[in-house]
Amino acid sequence: MILPMAPPSITLYDVPSAAPEAWAPNIWRIRLILNYKRLPYRTVWVEFHDVERAMRAIHAAPTSAGRDGRPIYALPAISVPHHSTGAPMVLSNVAAIAEYLEVTFPARPVFPEGSRALQVVFVQYLSEVVLQPLLPIMVPLTHFRLPPRAQAHFRGSAPMPMPPHLQPGPQNEQAWQAVKDKFDALASMLDKNNGLDGDGVVAMGRELSYADFAICSVLIWIERVAPHDGWARIRSWSGGRWVRLWDRCKDYMDVL
Repeated sequence: MILPMAPPSITLYDVPSAAPEAWAPNIWRIRLILNYKRLPYRTVWVEFHDVERAMRAIHAAPTSAGRDGRPIYALPAISVPHHSTGAPMVLSNVAAIAEYLEVTFPARPVFPEGSRALQVVFVQYLSEVVLQPLLPIMVPLTHFRLPPRAQAHFRGSAPMPMPPHLQPGPQNEQAWQAVKDKFDALASMLDKNNGLDGDGVVAMGRELSYADFAICSVLIWIERVAPHDGWARIRSWSGGRWVRLWDRCKDYMDVL
């Protein structure tokens, strides 16, 4: 268990589910880094429908723009005291936050020397290729786990039915098989670390890194939102590789 030895100086903004509990993968990626680096922080919970108001209140920059040009505010975001003035400084992009934490707190690096570019490419591949068949499953399931007001924020007034590919039957099995195929292909790549180059579990060979936290944050998302369907399946995939990675990261899963 990670016990901060000083009052928190970093605030991490997170969005709860109906539980409530931490589930969002991009936010978990930052939380894992904070815990791994043993940085004291506190979590502030922000409901989905309050994200824009809360981010504007702390002068966070929008993370993207909609088709109409309207700024879009999303989490994660962190607030930290400026190193010279002490005034709050807010970062609101997952990649920018990870970069800031690595540069500002270099102890226990998540980007070992010379690996930054390769890890960034790896995480981009993870997002754009490996996770694509997972999103049509996890996004609706996540919607149903949100508090009622947050659900209405996304769907409008009409209720959202359960999509056919999430209902028991052949379509559901086909959807999960497409996810399994991508995870198996990723496992084959990572298995090249077996032997002298590493233990075959983590992306950099022997030590946890940013790439591992990017994968593990997705595993946490699945375990929290789809424990009986998704996580129960993934535990048996790729010879148990994903459970072994989970076990390597579990010491950094505290929510402070």
